[in-house]
Amino acid sequence: MATKQVAFALLGPTASGKSRLAMQLAAQFSGTRAIEIVSVDSAQVYRGMDIGTAKPSAAERASVPHHLIDIADPTERYSAGRFRRDALQAIEGIFSRQNVPLLVGGSMLYYRALAQGLDELPAANPKLRAQIDREATRRGWPTMHAELARVDPKSAARLQLNDAQRIQRALEVYRITGRPLSALLGAARAPLPFELKAYSILPSDRAELHARIEARFEAMLERGLVEELRALRARYALSADLPSMRAVSYRQAWEFLEGRASEAQMRERAIAATRQLAKRQLTWLRGLPRLAPGERLAAAIARGR
Repeated sequence: MATKQVAFALLGPTASGKSRLAMQLAAQFSGTRAIEIVSVDSAQVYRGMDIGTAKPSAAERASVPHHLIDIADPTERYSAGRFRRDALQAIEGIFSRQNVPLLVGGSMLYYRALAQGLDELPAANPKLRAQIDREATRRGWPTMHAELARVDPKSAARLQLNDAQRIQRALEVYRITGRPLSALLGAARAPLPFELKAYSILPSDRAELHARIEARFEAMLERGLVEELRALRARYALSADLPSMRAVSYRQAWEFLEGRASEAQMRERAIAATRQLAKRQLTWLRGLPRLAPGERLAAAIARGR
């Protein structure tokens, strides 16, 4: 039996140094069987959202091929299903060039969609989603979360009280099928046509990670995060409920531009939300099987397995 081709993944929480390590590896393995990076980031897919997503610079993208960046307008609703299709296509192209795919990011739902496949779930129902949104406007997302806990406690347990997008989807699935989302997940899926080996950066010092998160957000503000969002609002017909505008940093900057938060409140909320995001990412990572430490990745790429 022919040996499967191997793609590698470098996963970690926000501000953990994934992109820096990926660029170092790309420099180390340039030339024959060069590394090409596939972004696993649910916000970097959107055009114009550069500062708040810590998107690789133009120089970095010129020196190392990057995929799945700037492939959707911020008015679009990019999904895990679309990511899986796009990622498989990008990886196939990298293999065809005899290069090494390196998936880099922290959007764990997207990684799970690629690595484990997608469940057979009902299609989105815009009418029902609008109804759930109206209920949430009247009752609040924590109350909707409590409703979800009654009908689907497993899904509710892994969601934050204000995770509007995922609470909405879990309630939508239950109302369509009469079955909890958690019961529909995990059906048998077709295996990947290649081997996927995952490595992780798991910071041991939580205080240091928090300090890096705070410093990175301050740097985003200095680089013009608010001005970037202001320009995006002028260019596109954006609304606060779009997935792109729910992204951490943009959501808090939106509140500032709407006059619902002072600059100090924006800072405080954005840093707190990013810390919560990192905590969720670490929980996801610790639940993934067969993750090896990131410091072993270079040797694995050198061996080709």
